[in-house]
Amino acid sequence: MSLFWTTHAWIDGRLQDKVLLSVDSQGFWDKIACGVQTPPVDALVLDGYVLPGMVNAHSHAFQRAFVGMTEQRSASPSDNFWSWRDQMYQVALKISPAQLESVATQLYREMLQGGYTQVCEFHYLHHSPDGSPYSDPLEMSWALVRAAKTAGIGLTLLPVLYERAGFEATSLRPDQRRFASSADSVWQMHLAIKQAQHPLVNAGLAIHSLRGASMASIQALHTLVSDADISIHIHISEQTGEVDDCLRVTGARPIEHLASHIPLDVRWQLVHATHASHAEINLVAQSCAALVMCPTTEANLGDGLTDMRYWLDAGIPLAIGSDSHVSRDWREELRWLEYGQRLQLRQRNVLASQANTSVAARLFNAAVQGGGRAAGFNAWGLKVGARADAVVLDASASGLQGVAIDYVLDAYVFGCDKSAVTTVVVAGQCINPIST
Repeated sequence: MSLFWTTHAWIDGRLQDKVLLSVDSQGFWDKIACGVQTPPVDALVLDGYVLPGMVNAHSHAFQRAFVGMTEQRSASPSDNFWSWRDQMYQVALKISPAQLESVATQLYREMLQGGYTQVCEFHYLHHSPDGSPYSDPLEMSWALVRAAKTAGIGLTLLPVLYERAGFEATSLRPDQRRFASSADSVWQMHLAIKQAQHPLVNAGLAIHSLRGASMASIQALHTLVSDADISIHIHISEQTGEVDDCLRVTGARPIEHLASHIPLDVRWQLVHATHASHAEINLVAQSCAALVMCPTTEANLGDGLTDMRYWLDAGIPLAIGSDSHVSRDWREELRWLEYGQRLQLRQRNVLASQANTSVAARLFNAAVQGGGRAAGFNAWGLKVGARADAVVLDASASGLQGVAIDYVLDAYVFGCDKSAVTTVVVAGQCINPIST
């Protein structure tokens, strides 16, 4: 057991004074008390503002290898998601397990510096460069596990079902050959990851997209999962082209099509859903499924904007992710959730609510809770029963100096030009993210 004490910690949705936090022998919070005026002699004092660790709910680690290398106009008259995707495939065809481990180690350290303490890897890079299976089907997955262990971050591995190149295709393209999987192979990978019992590693499942997997295979995977309490992630409605193809082939929009064949529930995480209609958002709310948004990647790829206020007002759980990793800091994701709406509507503080007039607090509270759920945890944040994760912000950082306590989170999200994280706690263990 270990003890932490701080002058200010984010408890029950706001910064509270003089907080004592106790960690049990398994690395979970077992006691939290506010108003403890002085630290016990055996407590470690966390100097600064203590926030819950954030879950990065959507990551493709290998894509960190070419961040910044697709920002020049190609020979095509216009760049878009699909031209970027072709460049991404060229990276995917070359990266080895050792290179993936190196890239992911750097990325996961950057995530810690940005305030993330858990990452969900939407992992479809399964096979060797020629498309043949490795002798161990989880060779690339174990590279990610080693990277997470080296960095000190928690990891939720999501082996991905990916079997075709489009709604009317029967197989993958040649440049997608490393991604090939089936419902059964993905389920076996999930079981193997779970059975390995690596510290700070858990397993869920993912389906690449409706264009990337047939409904028959999605249903087969759903049958294998049965009532297992695991998170299930899927890309959906990211591009208008995907929506158009789904309408043309199935007669329904993507979320409508999925919901008409699969009984969505609290386990389902809908990634992007950029072009969901209000009727589809209502379907999601009725199902208790959740939303994962990646605003910096969605902006970088030109995906478009969703009606974020409608999602939030419908009570749908929200998580955030860094996806292709043009940013590795949760502040940027929350900032651009709001800024996108401001630019579209020409209003300010769009995502505030009557119950929570602070945009930063509303989004942060939602992303902390939704992120824990997306990563497969029943509890997350600075609360008893949750894993003992936290980040400490430097109260003297530029952008935070002189800010009244009720405005600290607002100032951090909208007024700081760099991360103020000095210390990270993962499962009760302190990490200095600057030196990792």
